[in-house]
Amino acid sequence: MFYPDYTADSAYSIDYEAMYDQGVRGIIYDIDNTLVPHGAPADERAIALFDRLKKIGYKCCLISNNQEERVAMFNKDVQVQYIYKAGKPAPKSFIRAMAIMGTDRQSTVCIGDQIFTDMWGAKMAKIPSILVKPINPKEEIQIVLKRRLEKIVLHFYEKSREKG
Repeated sequence: MFYPDYTADSAYSIDYEAMYDQGVRGIIYDIDNTLVPHGAPADERAIALFDRLKKIGYKCCLISNNQEERVAMFNKDVQVQYIYKAGKPAPKSFIRAMAIMGTDRQSTVCIGDQIFTDMWGAKMAKIPSILVKPINPKEEIQIVLKRRLEKIVLHFYEKSREKG
């Protein structure tokens, strides 16, 4: 339930052209520690990524548990759809994001850095997921505690990949 479908070092190292060729048309992104450090605005790398994704033909939607002010501040320079106060891992925001983008479960992927919000929510919404490594190790205490539990889940995830 918590295992990602795929892993990547970074949201910036994913082969988006290959994903598009495989039929993916919509990408749901977490923001903090997936695209930028926690609380940071969109930087040049994020802006360039979203420009590239739009040129490829993707629809994108940011989903965040943060307040609208935070999400709108990041989105100001990338200009995609977004959902704030998403209530992740509840699947409703993932499903709403697909409706906003006009995609479905087969043509959408979720990219995030947290197992217990991004990956679990994507699994419950039946959307393929890509777990990326967090950008910045400095995090709020509640996330630090979740990361400890994530290490246990990732240990078993790696063991299952070795077997299969």
